[in-house]
Amino acid sequence: MTEQQKINGTGLARILRAMTCSKAGIIAAFRNEAAFRQEVFLCALLVPLALWLGQSNVERALLAGSVLLVLIVELLNTAIEVVVNRISADRHALSGLAKDLGSAAVSMAILLTVAVWGLVLFT
Repeated sequence: MTEQQKINGTGLARILRAMTCSKAGIIAAFRNEAAFRQEVFLCALLVPLALWLGQSNVERALLAGSVLLVLIVELLNTAIEVVVNRISADRHALSGLAKDLGSAAVSMAILLTVAVWGLVLFT
């Protein structure tokens, strides 16, 4: 067993530790990021609606999955922002670019959600 495996564990222990870290990340995002809270509340409304409105399992998966994708991308965007802020509080063009790219990814996920819902529900 490698030293890293001893630290992180293996098998079920590693999975449980990973789930604990994931839970901590979601809680931190919910507490500290207004955008994430707003998206969680929208998700709580839209996922049940997606399951009700979808005519097939594929449509339900597309509708719900597109909404969940926004949360995933928002978490990644938040991670980018936290790392950039940790590195330096100084303004730097590359730091600004990294944050802008993360924000653009969230915007693209939202546009994808709107497109999927429009195509599924109105065609």
